[in-house]
Amino acid sequence: MPATPPPRPNDPLTVLKGVGPKTAERMAAEGVSRVVDLLLHLPRRYEDRSQLIRLDSSLEPQSWVLVRGRVTIVRERRIPRRRLHIVDGRLDDGHGSLCVVWFNQRWLGKRLADEPEVYLFGQIREARGGGLELLNPEIEKVGEESGPIVPVYPALAGIGGRRLRRLIRQCLPAIGGCPDPLPEEARLDAGVPAIAATLHGLHAPILGSEARHQENQLADLNRRRSPFHRRLAFDEVLAVGCSMAANRELRRCCEAPRLDCRPPDPERERSLLSFELTGAQRRVVDEICRDLRAGTPMARLVQGDVGSGKTAVAALAMLMALEGGYQVAIMAPTEILAAQHLRTLEGFLTGAGFPPRLLVASLTAGERRAVLAGLADGSVPLVVGTHALFQEAVEYHRLGLVVVDEQHRFGVVQRTALIEKGRAPHLLVMTATPIPRSLALTVYGDLELSLIDELPPGRRPVRTVQRAPSARRKVFEFVLQETAQGGRAFVVYPFIDASDEIEASALTEHEALVRRLLPGVSIGVLHGRLTRAEQESVSAKFREGSVQVVMATSVVEVGVDVPEATVMVIESAQRFGLSQLHQLRGRVGRGERPAWCVLLTDEHLSDEAERRLDVMCRSNDGFEIAEADLELRGPGELTGTRQWGPAGFRFANLVRDRDLIIRTRELASRLAASGELDEVRDALTGYHSIGPGWRAS
Repeated sequence: MPATPPPRPNDPLTVLKGVGPKTAERMAAEGVSRVVDLLLHLPRRYEDRSQLIRLDSSLEPQSWVLVRGRVTIVRERRIPRRRLHIVDGRLDDGHGSLCVVWFNQRWLGKRLADEPEVYLFGQIREARGGGLELLNPEIEKVGEESGPIVPVYPALAGIGGRRLRRLIRQCLPAIGGCPDPLPEEARLDAGVPAIAATLHGLHAPILGSEARHQENQLADLNRRRSPFHRRLAFDEVLAVGCSMAANRELRRCCEAPRLDCRPPDPERERSLLSFELTGAQRRVVDEICRDLRAGTPMARLVQGDVGSGKTAVAALAMLMALEGGYQVAIMAPTEILAAQHLRTLEGFLTGAGFPPRLLVASLTAGERRAVLAGLADGSVPLVVGTHALFQEAVEYHRLGLVVVDEQHRFGVVQRTALIEKGRAPHLLVMTATPIPRSLALTVYGDLELSLIDELPPGRRPVRTVQRAPSARRKVFEFVLQETAQGGRAFVVYPFIDASDEIEASALTEHEALVRRLLPGVSIGVLHGRLTRAEQESVSAKFREGSVQVVMATSVVEVGVDVPEATVMVIESAQRFGLSQLHQLRGRVGRGERPAWCVLLTDEHLSDEAERRLDVMCRSNDGFEIAEADLELRGPGELTGTRQWGPAGFRFANLVRDRDLIIRTRELASRLAASGELDEVRDALTGYHSIGPGWRAS
């Protein structure tokens, strides 16, 4: 009878012994349908099963041990109401004995009776009645596995343990047929192993001969810091980098409005803005000018800390496009922020002959028709809005520049939908949430980066303190003093209404208390359930001073600019993320007077919450705060990604693998220049397209 041929990478899983059509269907539902897919189902940890432990030695709870002996006094019990079938017994190795317990493995009773001696591997636990026990150990057959270091896999389609190990071991011969998606020169330059060595090293690790090296290698495997993990992380980040580079190359093939523009002279700049730009702002304006003159679509991200003057830079870019005869659209995530931009641009650009118009969902039908008609015939050259800007009914006469503010709140699809309203318009993206360079290069890798790393003169750092609830009365006494001296204050809550499920301060619950603590002070309320007209009314009264204190939710995170505001009180501050706290703090300290941010927190905080709040109290640097946020929580919340990307990485870690992000971006650019980009990108995305976060485009 002919031998069964070894599996090939793209074979269906049904070629494996033990995988029938139904099992294959369940695995396919989890994104694993080919042999190569199963090879990329990686161990979650590795266990050293090389050291046999005697039962008369000192056994530590929580330790993993390999023991050998005979299981005696085997009993089987059922607990129907808990759907439990328990097999327990006593393991005796001739030197000592230990209680052993298995749950829901009813076939074990007969096997243990037939086995004169077994090897067991499992974790020592403290038994409820005292003493120690070995809980749910695996029955080992020494020599059955690839070596003394045994990979432990996350369950897949309900299959785990030894059965899953056996299936994956059947796939190992297919590794030799896996083409390496990385060109050898690029792989050697990156210092990562070949894909075949990587897969062998992950599924059948062989450690060095010296004990010290073995310990380090095992630790690296378990921390996902081995050369093999690094190779897969490199591939994953490079796949993203190649897609970004392909987008950049595609843009270079498009013809965009070529604007013969120069930065305004200092005198005109002062007349438009009423202040002088900082050196950092001038540098970014120059970079934008070069892009607008190039004839290919600009795609630039302007990063800057709270109050660094991004809107002024964007206003000058808009002026250049408007004076070149093109329309400009600026998109903001909320109507409050859109209204704030409208007021700012009215001050900047109306004098230059370009009054902005607003397009948001809450306009009346007549107002909306008028704006749409003006955009279609070109009589409205400058429009500010929200998602309404890219709805199907919106047509632009000559869209030349798209500005997207708070980009991290929009998805890639939304950004693209607005760009497609014009014929290759220029794109300028702004974010007031500073982003670590590693994250920016990944999430915004198709954009050129500009950094405004200088605050305007006169901006004072906001002093930030953390206080317990017992200090609330003193905090509001301070607010009362500030309002008496002409200052204004925000009091921000994580929720509008109280909840039985979440312990946190709520706006409606505290409103009466705040009014008692601030007698004679005019207080307004601002939250997302109010209409746009109601929100704008409160904001206007706060700006003009007839409202001295605003009680709000995080809707004031952006879009409220009141130079007289000197105090920001944040209730249940531990409920907010670092970037959100920094944004809220940025609402104060915009005038000449000193400003304060008070973080009122619950009595009992988690260690992570303590670390977040400590960062806020010691730093006003948005980029330092963003780095800390990335370290503490990873990229998901920082990016706010309703877009593809780093939050879904399977192998890469944006904190650990920052150097890879820089390196792969450079490599992707080289591949584009040499004409190899498409080939490598297709190889990476085709070979690794096996599940969430592994699809690069």
